[in-house]
Amino acid sequence: MSKSFELICGEDEISRLVQALPKSGIILLIGGLAAGKTTLARAIVRAHGLDEHVGSPTFSIMQNYGEIYHYDIYNGGCEGILKNGLFENLFEEGLHLIEWADENLINLLKKYELDFCVVRITPHAQGRKYEVSYA
Repeated sequence: MSKSFELICGEDEISRLVQALPKSGIILLIGGLAAGKTTLARAIVRAHGLDEHVGSPTFSIMQNYGEIYHYDIYNGGCEGILKNGLFENLFEEGLHLIEWADENLINLLKKYELDFCVVRITPHAQGRKYEVSYA
């Protein structure tokens, strides 16, 4: 990963993080259960001026909000995104938010030379710690 930064903030300050993230491309959201991945996805969608209900797309794997594609690969992992024919979407214009990304997906993105941003989310006494790095 070529550049990185870290930010600690509460949910009411998440817009600071959103402003620093890419407006298009692939963003991998990594964190444990209830870490705040969907909350961050919701903030990103709102920052793009969209008033959509953003929930976790666990059972549908992908939700589309205009030019924003929101994936949740918790149940199927990288294999699920491949099996459902969704990997090809990542070559399309737009913003692709992927919850529960793993090393298999990271390696696949590198293999196809796709640029991506990783946001690792962990609980912190002052809210959440967001570790952001770019491939």
